Amino acid sequence: MDALIRLAGAAAPMPQNDINTDLIAPLARTAGGGMRPGIRTPAELAQLLFATSRFEQDGTERPAFVLNQPPFRAARFIIAGRNFACGSSRESAVLMLKAFGIRCVIAPSFGSIFYDNCFRNHVLPLTLDEPLVEHLAVVAAGGGTFTLEVESSTLTAPDGTAVAYSIPSFRRELLLSGADEVAVTLGRAAEIDAYEARVSAERPWEL
Repeated sequence: MDALIRLAGAAAPMPQNDINTDLIAPLARTAGGGMRPGIRTPAELAQLLFATSRFEQDGTERPAFVLNQPPFRAARFIIAGRNFACGSSRESAVLMLKAFGIRCVIAPSFGSIFYDNCFRNHVLPLTLDEPLVEHLAVVAAGGGTFTLEVESSTLTAPDGTAVAYSIPSFRRELLLSGADEVAVTLGRAAEIDAYEARVSAERPWEL
């Protein structure tokens, strides 16, 4: 199910600034160095997430990397520094996060293309003030459970910190419904018809 209604789990702290999409979604290559063609399964996408940081060249894990440490192997959130997912526009950055199980990234700011891609793939890029993000990263290091409620637009940290956030209603509806932008727009047909009727009466030269 693509809908994001409630999310609970550990948050992996990655406080570095400017974590780019090349690090998040490194290109998968064959042993000969070329790009392997074809569509990746969710399991393959999850394995590729941060692959150059998570694994040595022989495929063994790097124990120091946060997603290789319990309880962050099952992280549902990432708490990052400024400008998360800057760089190239590859949508696979969002797809790999989602395949891994991460449905919310919390940061002071995001790469703009990644930010838009998140909503299209029902992942929440949650922009919060930097001091609050830094506090949440410290709390997250303890491995407790964060809880996100999209309906009420709230995030609760393991230490009891409660955060109310706001996103545009259209984007919130994308998350809650699990639908794409076209389906959500068509679901507002009555509102569109009412708007067009009003404009037609008030400014008929525009239609």
